[in-house]
Amino acid sequence: MRKSILVFCSILLFFTIAAPLILPGNAGAVSLEEAIAKAPQGTDKGQIDPKGAPGFLGIPGGPDINLIIGLLWAIWVGWIFSTVGAFGGIMAGVGHMTIYGLGAYAKTFKSTAPDLNKFITDSIRVSNQWLVGLSALVSSINYGRQKRLVTALGFFLGIGALFATLLIVFTTAGKIKFSQYQGWFGLCVFVIGGFMIYEMTPKGQASKKSAQQAAKAFEATIKEKKDITTQGIKTVKWSLTKTQFSFFGQTFTFSPIWAFVGGFGISAIASFLGVGGGFLYVPFLTSVVGLPMFVVAGTSALSVLIGMIFAIFNFMDLKGVQVYWPMIGAELVGIFIGSMIGPRTGKYIPNKVLKGIFIVLAIFIGLRYTLRGFFGIDII
Repeated sequence: MRKSILVFCSILLFFTIAAPLILPGNAGAVSLEEAIAKAPQGTDKGQIDPKGAPGFLGIPGGPDINLIIGLLWAIWVGWIFSTVGAFGGIMAGVGHMTIYGLGAYAKTFKSTAPDLNKFITDSIRVSNQWLVGLSALVSSINYGRQKRLVTALGFFLGIGALFATLLIVFTTAGKIKFSQYQGWFGLCVFVIGGFMIYEMTPKGQASKKSAQQAAKAFEATIKEKKDITTQGIKTVKWSLTKTQFSFFGQTFTFSPIWAFVGGFGISAIASFLGVGGGFLYVPFLTSVVGLPMFVVAGTSALSVLIGMIFAIFNFMDLKGVQVYWPMIGAELVGIFIGSMIGPRTGKYIPNKVLKGIFIVLAIFIGLRYTLRGFFGIDII
């Protein structure tokens, strides 16, 4: 275990120090000031009103963000991510695109100022990542204390995420239109929701006996108000090819190598969407690894945390993406509050209910943004 942590820290340190030296950075990228200057001036949609009050990102006439709403929405984001291990980035995206109206604002520049459209899109992506990153940090600490976090699995998923975020940032930053982003955002969520429905069927549950038994034992311990840490995560065997751990009397096995591959694929999609990837880590951990939901949330949080640190650094430092700090500051306070509540309340929610929450959110949000992004249809 110590060796795996040492290897991870060495890789993270290398990329953090070396990336600015070996990568092209922000060369050729359009800055926010340049994007604003290129936009036509006026008071109509798709124009910049030079006399307007500074709003989002300091853009004249931009949306005025209500920080109280931002705080309250972030509490919900922190709670859902720290409870289910997913949907933090998705819900952060819903807030930034719909609640704050940034999605509609970005769309107005689709034809008149495409550079500004893409800059706002990237800012939304990174804003999502800031929220998820803090929630993942707080959640990882809390779940680690409750021994509901598979550290080795989370680390290897995270190492794969490092390489994926590097690839996605330098191939998509400044190149994605908001409508494209919104459509793919929704489609990915919708597909995962459908897959999780299959997981709830008898056929999908057939190979999950160990996870079901561990979940029942965990729920029974909670009802009896016993100490859950005594039967929490314990590493039985560790190697690069096969690692075993126990949780509430059941033994689970995973391959660190395949965890790395899974982390790479999941984080590639998540980085493109500007989310943490929990909505993909959850089905991966429940279906491929076969873990009970009570372990998934913490493990997913650790994986997401590693990816978010590197993704935020790449987008902001190397590609020059900016965020609206007053909004981010208020949201981070809410994220902290929600993330402290989640691990303490989630253990009282049955395993099936947690999955049910995940599925309902995935189907609704996925369908809505797919139709809106690709076809311009709004079901609400």
